[in-house]
Amino acid sequence: MASTINPARVDFVTLRLFCAVAQSGSITKGAEACHLALSAASRRLSDFETATGSKLLERSSQGIALTPAGHVAMQHAMRLFQGFEQFSSELGDYSSGVRGHVRLWANMSALTEFLPTTLAAFLGKHPDIRVEVEEQLSGDIVRALVDGLADVGVFAENTPAYGLDVAPFQTDELVVLCAKPHPLARLRTKQVDFKTCLAHEFVGLNRSSSLLELTSRAAEQAGIPMRLRVQVRSFDAMCHMIAANLGIGVVPLAACKAQVAALDLKVVHLKDAWATRRLLMATKTGAALSPAAQLLVQQLLASSN
Repeated sequence: MASTINPARVDFVTLRLFCAVAQSGSITKGAEACHLALSAASRRLSDFETATGSKLLERSSQGIALTPAGHVAMQHAMRLFQGFEQFSSELGDYSSGVRGHVRLWANMSALTEFLPTTLAAFLGKHPDIRVEVEEQLSGDIVRALVDGLADVGVFAENTPAYGLDVAPFQTDELVVLCAKPHPLARLRTKQVDFKTCLAHEFVGLNRSSSLLELTSRAAEQAGIPMRLRVQVRSFDAMCHMIAANLGIGVVPLAACKAQVAALDLKVVHLKDAWATRRLLMATKTGAALSPAAQLLVQQLLASSN
């Protein structure tokens, strides 16, 4: 039977030191970051390894590296810190008169198009609740929900969502944007199929984006490789690259209306069925949501289309 770690032998100072050493690759730098003497830091790390019964750090002339067991310890230590920060933040909210705290993670489309109005209505009705909003990629949102780092998530429907309870939230239309001098802008029709677009170079989001995965899969099904000339991290950056005629791009229309007008971009609608995309609202299956989180879920469901 595997031995368990005695909680009395591990404290937050030691965990913080362990993370600082792992991230910096140096016991000296980790000790400085935690305001500890080098000898005290070394003793804490040695005691921590003894408490876990595993070698966590590889020491060499090049510095410090995590062992496989060390990587596991690092992941759990970070979760403990995040949990403690949430604990501290939420208790601080109560002491200052705020009686609820919800962590909402959402992708760029949801934050740009739909959530501002919904959150404004929610916070107007519940001024004693604080909503902590983070913009993240859809895949990262799913992992955060599963790991308990987020209470509620909103992400694109083509993202694997095992371990979550999901519900439809909103629908957005994906369109192609191009600069006015681009050949696609001179087509007589306002609608094209995506296969026609694959004759041109693209501006896209980074490799973890659900939108990039969706368009890449559509290109694969069409049997034509998608030629990405530029990749960026935001729709705003995409629009500016497209305006410079560096390629065309597939974006949610509502999220980019302001940039379309400001940059004088051409909107070409897609005939493909996948261009009508659903956004999903999700929580972790079996998770006990706080009253504040339950109220936010109800608001999101009430505003869904």
